[in-house]
Amino acid sequence: MKNSLTTITAAIALALAASFPVYAGGSNYGVTPGTLANVTGKVSEWPVPTPRFARDPAIGPDGNIYITVMNGNKIARFDTKTHTFKEWDLAPGHRPHGLLVDKQGIVWTTGNGNGTLGRLDPTTGQFTEFSTPSRGGGPHTLVIGNDGVIWFTMQSGNKIGRFDTKTSGPITEYPTSGGPYGLALDNAGNVWFCRMGDNKVGRLDPKSGQMTEISTGPGSLPRRIAAAPDGMLWVTQYGNGKLAKIDPAAAKVVKVYALPAGDAGPYAVNVDGAGIVWANEINTDTVVRLNPATEEMRVVKLPSKNVGIRKMTIDASGRLWYMGSHNGRLGVVE
Repeated sequence: MKNSLTTITAAIALALAASFPVYAGGSNYGVTPGTLANVTGKVSEWPVPTPRFARDPAIGPDGNIYITVMNGNKIARFDTKTHTFKEWDLAPGHRPHGLLVDKQGIVWTTGNGNGTLGRLDPTTGQFTEFSTPSRGGGPHTLVIGNDGVIWFTMQSGNKIGRFDTKTSGPITEYPTSGGPYGLALDNAGNVWFCRMGDNKVGRLDPKSGQMTEISTGPGSLPRRIAAAPDGMLWVTQYGNGKLAKIDPAAAKVVKVYALPAGDAGPYAVNVDGAGIVWANEINTDTVVRLNPATEEMRVVKLPSKNVGIRKMTIDASGRLWYMGSHNGRLGVVE
């Protein structure tokens, strides 16, 4: 009887999973984060060829790591097997900020310098730009859904942008406020984004275009946000050294965790395939691993000083990759 019940339960779960859109947890970068069964805390780092504010790593479907070199106006790729780099020069003035790699291996960037989205085909080296309607706005962070639609924040323009990679545009803009920063997609496809200047997290319903919001409290400065496999959202509160858990269905903050280093500028956040949350404390060069089930926190001290992590990503095997924007070193925690 027990085995039969287990089989029925599993069948129902599979049916439900097939009925709803499922987004890659954590970064919504197209590659679903894996789980590392035994995290030793080992950290390895490699200097990038052009350390001119390199940032925002993302995993490609080939398992390699792509990063933007913002001030160097390049995209770099790190081969995780040979530990070697390759670089591509971008169009003048693009100044790439965020980056993701879609399921076809195409690299997409936000052109923070000229108000564009960039498309790089690593196979041919061809680079194409798509201009925002406002021709500016400071395109910042981007994510992609399983439908091939890219959503991105426009920090200086106070807007959220939408771009369908299947039709190559046009770009649609949705006005907001507070200097929108990090963003993520929930399991229903809603876009959640951090409004640092307003101490709020915004929510955009793509179907209606309606905006709603959640307060994270005075001085919280919500910076980045990540989606967990269970549907919860996790937000780093840069202003008060805390990590907030949001239930998107209830549209409320359900718990706030004080991080070990206190007011140390929690910045990047991501979630692995088992729901384990990773956040960095930029002022102390530490990365914190939180198990929400036990609420146990583990601190990993990075080997370098003044690392400057602004984005982290988790590969299919569960390893945590980060880019040190200040020290010019790409690192992995495993």
